[in-house]
Amino acid sequence: MVSEVTTSYVEILNLIYSYPELIDAGDFAGIGVLFRDATLVFEGPDGKVASEAVGSAAVQASFEENTRRYPDDGTPHTRHVITNPIVHIDEAAGTASCRYYITVFQRTDQFPLAPVWSNRYEDHLRRVDGEWRLERRRGFGHLPGDTSHHLLRSPGF
Repeated sequence: MVSEVTTSYVEILNLIYSYPELIDAGDFAGIGVLFRDATLVFEGPDGKVASEAVGSAAVQASFEENTRRYPDDGTPHTRHVITNPIVHIDEAAGTASCRYYITVFQRTDQFPLAPVWSNRYEDHLRRVDGEWRLERRRGFGHLPGDTSHHLLRSPGF
């Protein structure tokens, strides 16, 4: 018999792991759907909010405006890798959090395979109508590398 917590754990990680799949496919509309009820916040090294997007349209627009997609296949030629997820679930309240690292690898015809970014995410989730949804993602602790082939503009930190 599978417990409610085990089911929630799998559902939460599947939701979180869908983000790398969507961004690596260049599916920024799909990322918008993933963040339909959420706020996406990136902090600078000083801990202050450097950017914030709320809801589906704003999150999608942020990715459209900042992330390079290549014409050969419409993707950013990246692999976003999530490691070390730590999940806390409050079944009674219908809330959860997960913090983890993400490392972005990229390769293009002009750029060899290399890590181009690493940072930490802290996600807060809420169960809505029986489904786990992202409520807030906080990106912080950035370690940018050469993002010139990945981003359309400098990340500014």
